This record gives sequence, C-alpha cells and structure tokens, in this order.
Amino acid sequence: MGEELQKVGKITHFFAKISVAVVELKAPISVGDKIAIKGPTTNLEQTLESMEIEHEKVTRAEAGQSIGLKVTGRVRESDTVYKIS
Repeated sequence: MGEELQKVGKITHFFAKISVAVVELKAPISVGDKIAIKGPTTNLEQTLESMEIEHEKVTRAEAGQSIGLKVTGRVRESDTVYKIS
C-alpha cells in the first residue's frame, strides 16, 4: 500500500536563518502529522514537531490559517505542503 499525499497548503515565506516556513493552509494539520514539502527543487519529508500561529504554539491548525513551522531543510515560496497518510 503506497503512501497517500493530501495537499494541505503552500509555503508563502521562508526564514532561512531560523529554518521556519510560513504555510497558508487549505486543510487542517496537527503536530505529529507526517508532511512532505515539494516543489521544482524541493523534496522534503518530516514529522511536524511544532507550529505556531502569531508566535503562539498550537497543536492543530485549520484551513484558512497561516502557520509557522520549523523545517529540516531549505524550502521555497510556492512549494506545496502535503500531509502523508
């Protein structure tokens, strides 16, 4: 059985110095979810360990919200974020 990718949002900003990406969500996401970030030159998979909304730590975020999340590698604006199930 292969892994399924569900599109949950896209990267709108990346802070390289602190490895934090801002993601505009189109679907809910929770801490502990496995995510993939893909783009023309990006292919990253990681477990979502922490995220923030306006500098407040949250464990779940809903569609329509923008979150900041720590990423394990370089990502780029317009990369797509997927939840792996």
